[in-house]
Amino acid sequence: MANSKLMPVLPVAAYTSPEWFDLEQERIFSRTWAYAGFAEDVSEPGQYVSVQAGLNNIFIVMGRDRRLRAFHNICRHRGTQLLRAVGHTQSAIVCPYHDWTYDLEGALVSVPDRERQFPGVDLSDVALKPASVDLWRGMLWVHPDEGAGSIMEWFGDIEPRLGPHRVDELVEFPDTRTEHLVEANWKIVVENYIDGYHLAHLHSGTLAMYDHSRIASRFVGPHFAFWEPLVPEYAKRIEQNSPYPLVIPAEQAGAWVPMLFPGIGLAETESSWSVFHVTPLAPDRTRVVTRTRTANASIWAYMHQAVRSYGFWAGRIRGKFDGVGDSDDPMASGDFMAEDVYACEQQQRSLQSPYFEHGPSAVRGEAGVRRHQQLVQEWVAGDA
Repeated sequence: MANSKLMPVLPVAAYTSPEWFDLEQERIFSRTWAYAGFAEDVSEPGQYVSVQAGLNNIFIVMGRDRRLRAFHNICRHRGTQLLRAVGHTQSAIVCPYHDWTYDLEGALVSVPDRERQFPGVDLSDVALKPASVDLWRGMLWVHPDEGAGSIMEWFGDIEPRLGPHRVDELVEFPDTRTEHLVEANWKIVVENYIDGYHLAHLHSGTLAMYDHSRIASRFVGPHFAFWEPLVPEYAKRIEQNSPYPLVIPAEQAGAWVPMLFPGIGLAETESSWSVFHVTPLAPDRTRVVTRTRTANASIWAYMHQAVRSYGFWAGRIRGKFDGVGDSDDPMASGDFMAEDVYACEQQQRSLQSPYFEHGPSAVRGEAGVRRHQQLVQEWVAGDA
């Protein structure tokens, strides 16, 4: 019998049950800070972004005074969603259903046929309901609770364990945003992200420049911190003649890959800085959006990076690069995200089998997975 302390914490139902999914939306994603985009997404009066935060759709808008404000995306008349996705409104927010109109500061300023249809209604009583908005590491964050406080109360302890990247000095190139619809539960996606055991196996070719034997990881509060260095051969190459523009000094090269609870990953490496945003859509469906920032260099430098990096590793890592681009097999694609999506979806399918049962987890390599499961269990139970 396996050591019970090394067995997964959550039951299969946690990955398949609509009831579990609904509780997670209510008790986790509706009560934590949600990533909403980059600071430059809302940089002018009237610009806005909206984001789903558990059961709440929230938008951030810049007011005429250039202040950022967050509101629940709900018209105070009948609840119609006011704004969609990302955009720019001129000087007012108009409900598409009955033309109730709010200013950029959330006040209701106009109701059609007000005197006849709504006699005695005080417009100040039906302003938009505020939420919290804050900036952290170049990112916009929202919380459904207006009194959520400073975001540093949530992320402050993890910050010293993140990479040395100066996010505000990096740029987002066009077409670096990617979106994956993964046919797996959101926790399987997160667990894969923080599973150090699989890196040397599933990604033996695609992430072979990192030394997986020297991983340093731990939980800091509810957040998972992770770092690993480059393998000596590649580290020497980076220091002497980097094949791509570095965003941190060569002597600090490596990968900081934290997972912020409940599902916002940061991939911070010597060449780029990315957000890995996990959004649960259904018990067996998850959207993952990545956005990447790099040094302010020409796109040709990054094309050069791809060619030189491929040339360096081709043929060195047990043939894993053979046939790249010639097969639909995700395991031959040379794309670590494709490898991860494949593995996550295969796990989800196996959960449907009556023969499935959890096996023991790795003492060190999957310790983070067990802790994340414990956190989910505590939040769902209301103990967090």
